Amino acid sequence: MDHENIVAIRDIIPPPQREAFNDVYIAYELMDTDLHQIIRSNQGLSEEHCQYFLYQILRGLKYIHSANVLHRDLKPSNLLLNANCDLKICDFGLARVTSETDFMTEYVVTRWYRPPELLLNSSDYTAAIDVWSVGCIFMELMDRKPLFPGRDHVQQLRLLMELIGTPSEAEMEFLNENAKRYIRQLPLYRRQSFVEKFPHVNPAAIDLVEKMLTFDPRRRLTGEEPLKCFPLAALFISIPAC
Repeated sequence: MDHENIVAIRDIIPPPQREAFNDVYIAYELMDTDLHQIIRSNQGLSEEHCQYFLYQILRGLKYIHSANVLHRDLKPSNLLLNANCDLKICDFGLARVTSETDFMTEYVVTRWYRPPELLLNSSDYTAAIDVWSVGCIFMELMDRKPLFPGRDHVQQLRLLMELIGTPSEAEMEFLNENAKRYIRQLPLYRRQSFVEKFPHVNPAAIDLVEKMLTFDPRRRLTGEEPLKCFPLAALFISIPAC
């Protein structure tokens, strides 16, 4: 993949003899740090910094999805940065093309950035799983702490429902009966106001994140939609497809 927001491969070092092929080494372009390190540091970040990082993530993700590829492991440590604030998506070890249904396992995406459909063991998922992860990452960037830091699957699902609310029957249509039954026996959670919970975040950015963090993946923004809704998108150049 050749894109400004995807880490570039500089060299591939094969073994000296094919008969002894055990490992292959891939050299990537050098970057200074990653988003995880920035979030955990004491370095100040302006709202413009955060929105620019989000814009670059969405830009790279749009390119990845245009190639029918799911990243499946988006998290701050997989977003590399340099001193110019250039952001590049890395670590495609769990990536798959959307047609490879045999590989659509549920054990993907680090728990804190995992959407409801994966927490409920759905193997029939789409590019919407990456969009959920981006929403979690942006709010972590703005708040300097994880949005849903669950200790296990059960707490993870509870934390996200405490924020976005218990799904309606219509929002659960994509789930199997076992998953629906499990949710129905949980306490009823009322959706919280993102604007009230995160008053320091730009309302336009909040509106975008709310559309990325929807329980039903069919209603989640996908493809070019996040960029079209992005408040600063008009300030940047057009986005190429793969």
